[in-house]
Parts: sequence; structure tokens; C-alpha cells
Amino acid sequence: MDNHYQWWSYVAGANWRHPRGPKSNIKGRENYPVVHVAFEDAEAYSKWAGKPLPTEAEWEFAARGGLAGKPYPWGDELKPGGKWQANVYQGDFPVENGDEGEDGFKGLAPVAQYSPNGYGLHDVAGNVREWCSDWYGPDTYATLAVQGGVARNPQGPVSGFDPSEPDEPRRVHRGGSFLCTDLYCTRYMIGTRGKGEVRTGSNHLGF
Repeated sequence: MDNHYQWWSYVAGANWRHPRGPKSNIKGRENYPVVHVAFEDAEAYSKWAGKPLPTEAEWEFAARGGLAGKPYPWGDELKPGGKWQANVYQGDFPVENGDEGEDGFKGLAPVAQYSPNGYGLHDVAGNVREWCSDWYGPDTYATLAVQGGVARNPQGPVSGFDPSEPDEPRRVHRGGSFLCTDLYCTRYMIGTRGKGEVRTGSNHLGF
């Protein structure tokens, strides 16, 4: 698990129109999430659509669906009644994603295959991670805590900083993906967060 090259590979020519490489296309995948989009791509689309990308706080508020303090959009248990509620990774990560995918899918799934949250939103805990408009800062929540009181619609930092790679400013990722597992990451939990270099896309990141 200390060498990500064991499960990541670079595919030249992969993009949102060719998600599996230059010989692939999106025919038959019109109801799938858009992937292989960098932050700049997501931002450009949102401007075209006349809608902003959500801040990290807006994303979390919406993803919770009115269930304050719960770890998942649907409540307290990852698998209530033994049933998967999101497209995440099962099995021996990164070797084998369960037996045909215990949640019904191996890899990316069409949108809205699981019940929506309390606000009618689908796939906030799985399928693909999502870009937020905020710059990433490791101390964002510590800074808010020092300020005291209730933070109302807090905005992110004015610039990005990642101590592990200080020369690469990053934006916030929220939500889980089909690669999330307790063996690697648990971003299907609503309060967790990720980060990404703004020019980088992948097969499990969208908006």
C-alpha cells in the first residue's frame, strides 16, 4: 500500500470523451458520471451552465441531506440491514473488487442507482469524487474552531497549500468513489475530505 504505482497507471489520451483511453468513447455511457475532468474543466462547465461549483461547506450541507452529525447520508450504519447504499469498493483492495461487486458494480456505475439523500441528491457517498471550489488547506477546520461559535457558510482559504507537496496548490475533493474502502480511504463518510492538483483528472473524479 506504500507504492501507489501498484494500482495507478497513466493512459495517454484518456479524457471525458474517451474515459478508457483514445480507443474508447462514451456511447452507451450517457447516464454515467463525467470523469477525467480537471478542476479547470469543472469550473469552465459551471460557468457555461451559469452555476458555481459548490464550496466545501455547501457540498457537505447538501450531501448530509438534513441528517446533522451522521457519518453517512443515510444515517449511522454503512450497510443498514446488510445492504450497500453506495457504489464503493469491496474486497481485497486494490486486487479484487468483491465478487461481481457486492454493491452491484465493479468500477463506475450509472448515476442514481441507489436511494437519494434527504434532499433528493444521489451518489454523494460513492461512484466518483467531486470537485469543490475551495482551495485545500490542512488547517481549514482548526482555523474555524479557533474562531469559536457556529461557522455559517464558511469560505475556504484564499490559496491552496499541501504540506506534502507545497509547490502544488490543490483544490478540495468531496464524496466517495468506487475505489473507496476502509482498507485505503473512507471518503464515503460525509465529514471526510480529499484534495487534488488543479490540472489533474482521473477515472474516479468528476463534478
